[in-house]
Amino acid sequence: MDRAQAEKIYNSGKEAIIAKLVELSSELETLKRIFVVLEGRIQQLENQLAKDSHNSSKPPSSDGYNKPKKTKSQRHKTNRKVGGQKGHPGQTLEMVDNPDHLHICKLAKDHCDCGRSLKGKQATGYERRQVIDIPPVKLQVIEYQAEHIDCACGIRHVASFPDGVNAPVQYGARLKSQIIYLMNYQYIPYDRLSEFIEDWYEHKISLGTVFNYNESCYHRLAATEQQIKGNIIQSKVVGFDESGASVNGNNFWIHSSSTDDYCYYACHEKRGKQAMDAIAILPQFHGTAVHDHWKSYFKFGCDHALCNSHHLRELQYISEQYGQAWSVNMKKLLLEIKAAVDKTKQLNGNHFEKSILEAFEKRYQQILLEGYEANAPPKLDNTKRKRGRVKRSEPLNFLDRLRDYSKETLAFMYDFDVPFDNNLSERDIRMMKLRLKISGTFRSKFGADMFCRIRGFIATAKKQGINVLDAIEEIWAGNILVHV
Repeated sequence: MDRAQAEKIYNSGKEAIIAKLVELSSELETLKRIFVVLEGRIQQLENQLAKDSHNSSKPPSSDGYNKPKKTKSQRHKTNRKVGGQKGHPGQTLEMVDNPDHLHICKLAKDHCDCGRSLKGKQATGYERRQVIDIPPVKLQVIEYQAEHIDCACGIRHVASFPDGVNAPVQYGARLKSQIIYLMNYQYIPYDRLSEFIEDWYEHKISLGTVFNYNESCYHRLAATEQQIKGNIIQSKVVGFDESGASVNGNNFWIHSSSTDDYCYYACHEKRGKQAMDAIAILPQFHGTAVHDHWKSYFKFGCDHALCNSHHLRELQYISEQYGQAWSVNMKKLLLEIKAAVDKTKQLNGNHFEKSILEAFEKRYQQILLEGYEANAPPKLDNTKRKRGRVKRSEPLNFLDRLRDYSKETLAFMYDFDVPFDNNLSERDIRMMKLRLKISGTFRSKFGADMFCRIRGFIATAKKQGINVLDAIEEIWAGNILVHV
């Protein structure tokens, strides 16, 4: 083999090796891209698995069998002992001076142990014990007879029946009120309610009658509901929330508006601005709306305050899943500000001094800077830039929210009338979920509307310290006990 042939073979081998290296390099780049995609997907799946009710907005019912054995509540331990606290009114049963019934327990034996007779002896005293119980329950039938008197002139004069006694035979206000109470406050569904009435009172009542009483109560509360709605619109601070509900097999939304004294519910097929416009509270509201950062709320011109309970859970998640110290510091700061607000209120203060506000604001911004240092923005590859927004990490997105909505996050610090969280309206909307769990879904939109109006009235009565049964019973007489 001469030199020329050897060089040809060498160059040929060299070219083959270079081509193979180029091919392998291309495959390596492809594998790198696949690895980055899979790494992101694994991170995304791990993030989903890491979220439960203690570090996200997911409800406790979604935890399933993976619920942690030791829950991590956002509440902190206090130095108080378990049980009733000092000064707390007790609930011990006490004897009454005038019992409804008195039974004398006679001595069973007629001779003393010494042999003397006890017959005819007067009791020298009594030991008292009282039993508080329910007497046998039975429906009573009250008959009204309207007398009529004939005048000598031939005119017959007939007395009037009491208000509400309109039919030859009907149920009374107390029984109707119990039906409304059991359905709309204790969430007993139609069939079980009919069984309850039959077992309890030994009287069969039809499902149609139960529906008619709900419908009648619904119409009687129309004006009251509008007054409650008007008072909410005029309030300084209102909590808003929404939750999904199944209505005749379709997805609807229950919207709640809550203050310390009033509660309003509305059912709509939409969750966002279209529903809020139709409900017509937020378009007329000029106070502070407390909510969980659902974007539709920001489309209205009122002031806004964000629920910090949601923030605490998200900070907990970032701390656990990403191990970032800034989230722990931010959580501590928010709770510290809340404690300072509570203490100032106890001392009859209604605002912070300017220096205190500036100190808290400075620490808030400093923690945000620590967060941004721990979360560098994603690098842009302009050669392979895709349309749309560049995907960012969860901590970075949350940092942006805390930065862009710092005023809304710290609203409770600037105005002591604004709560730290949205727990008030979340408690009210939770009652809707409880109703769905116990009674099942709504069969019609009208059925959902009936429940929303009646339940809103009941919730308002409870907030105002009014007995629910009394409030319902007065509806049939045309009286409204709640303050509107």
